[in-house]
Amino acid sequence: MVNNMKNIYKIADKVILINSIYNDVHNYCKDYQYDGKVDFTVTISPQDIEYEKEKSAREDKIENRPVRRYSEGYLEELAVYRKIAEKMIEYNTILFHGSVVSVKDEAYLFTAKSGTGKSTHTRLWRQLFGDKAVMVNDDKPLIRIENGEAFVFGTPYNGKHRLGNNLCVKLKSIAVLERSENNSVSPLSKEEAFPMLLQQCFRSSDTQKVIRTLQLLNQLSETVKLYKLKCNMDIEAAETAYNYMK
Repeated sequence: MVNNMKNIYKIADKVILINSIYNDVHNYCKDYQYDGKVDFTVTISPQDIEYEKEKSAREDKIENRPVRRYSEGYLEELAVYRKIAEKMIEYNTILFHGSVVSVKDEAYLFTAKSGTGKSTHTRLWRQLFGDKAVMVNDDKPLIRIENGEAFVFGTPYNGKHRLGNNLCVKLKSIAVLERSENNSVSPLSKEEAFPMLLQQCFRSSDTQKVIRTLQLLNQLSETVKLYKLKCNMDIEAAETAYNYMK
């Protein structure tokens, strides 16, 4: 099996040449296709796909659920993004797990453990604000920290409902979301928020890149406002969150 498919994409302001085995990743990234000077190249091998398969099986066993079977094309999509995330650390950019919505050109990122309701909450924002609310990314945005500011980028990896846009917005705040019968927002200190921020970002296996990721997370936590959002699934939750976080 050899690599026989390639194309160029611009993701988080970096131009990337992707060499793949299957075509799935190119269909997935088609909205980010670009023609320009390449910043770096991602090349996938059968070993990369096998790694994703084994990693998925380990996670299923840890969660005590049946081992899911994925196509090699899908596993290659994951392998591509893993390599992009590895390289992006060199550009002061980290992959983060969360749902991001923008209102009035300011982005709000909601993060939590899977199944808490991140996507449901940003849907409430879109319901509340209509066309004024723009989805940046609903799953795996990229965040760049530079010169005391943080910017969040839409990426092709935008969740099962493919909610997101190919754009860059200044990141105003991050909220750690918890389910609750009542809606409330409270500030989080950097020390309080850091464990969740670390858990929700991509962590390389390379020691130097881990150190750089920790530095970037520290800068991020000093750059944007941090909150704990306790919320229910009523539209009032979006109104409460925005009125406090804006």
